[in-house]
Amino acid sequence: MHHWNVAALAITSFDCQHRVNSASTYLKLILTMFFWGGTWVAARVVVQDVAPLAAACWRFLFASVSLLALVAWHCGGLPTISRRQVFQVLALAVCGIYLYNICFLVGMQHMTAGRGALVVALNPVAVTIGAWWLLGEAMTFSKAMGSAVALLGCLTVIGHGSPLAPLSGDIGSGEWLILGCAVLWAAYTLIGRSAMRHLSPLVATAYASIAGWLMLLATTLVTDPGVLVPHYSLRAWVAIGFLGLFGTTLGFTWFNQAVKQIGAARASVFINLVPVAAVLQGAWLLGEQLSTSVVVGGLLVLSGVAMTQRSAVVIERD
Repeated sequence: MHHWNVAALAITSFDCQHRVNSASTYLKLILTMFFWGGTWVAARVVVQDVAPLAAACWRFLFASVSLLALVAWHCGGLPTISRRQVFQVLALAVCGIYLYNICFLVGMQHMTAGRGALVVALNPVAVTIGAWWLLGEAMTFSKAMGSAVALLGCLTVIGHGSPLAPLSGDIGSGEWLILGCAVLWAAYTLIGRSAMRHLSPLVATAYASIAGWLMLLATTLVTDPGVLVPHYSLRAWVAIGFLGLFGTTLGFTWFNQAVKQIGAARASVFINLVPVAAVLQGAWLLGEQLSTSVVVGGLLVLSGVAMTQRSAVVIERD
């Protein structure tokens, strides 16, 4: 009887610990989405005082240093990578760090945080279409319909209520740049699928961040080095610090912990909260107005993304 009691206590203890770990994982996921939603508000704030290239340089200086410290702590040093992995990391840096952040921060000079986040909510759909077009992945009816609905919503947001506005050229440069972010992030994701088969996500992101930072720094030094002089306001520094440490380092670390705990498909569903968090924080902190086109277009984008991701969750659960 004593052995049965010990076994029962052990099982109970394991179950309680599992529940605590699961609760902690979901809490970190929700906080990560809050941070990632906040990056749109922080970007909108910082580009009012700081040149976009300078903001990106300082952001990824903070992110690179903290990510490299995490890698050294987890791996007992900085791992060496093969020549093939060097090229993959450079490709990740070009798409996901260098070009993405130029489009992101320049675009945010011309768009509100909420509208920008709703456009980039198209990311999972862009990845789905890219994987079908370039990698030959199956395109199910649910994925196709979800992609169409999300694209309609995206066009509604950037066209200020008119999905046909892009066809007539009646949208601004900010909208095109933020739409470019979705395309660049899809490229980053697809390259990352190959790179991270033999390279940990933490190492790949840390090395891509440092490479992307060097590209951003070189471009800034060539074009306008004076913008790097750190005479920014406290408000701008807080926003840059948030982008680098919370939006990049902490958000990435917690998200990948969640992927390990509950799986990629389930964790990725939470990304749908990012534009919601951005819209709410933009309204609360910046006083941004929620227009009808933003609400309607945003709901269409989120509905379409949910349709494209549903099959992935079902497959992972099975």
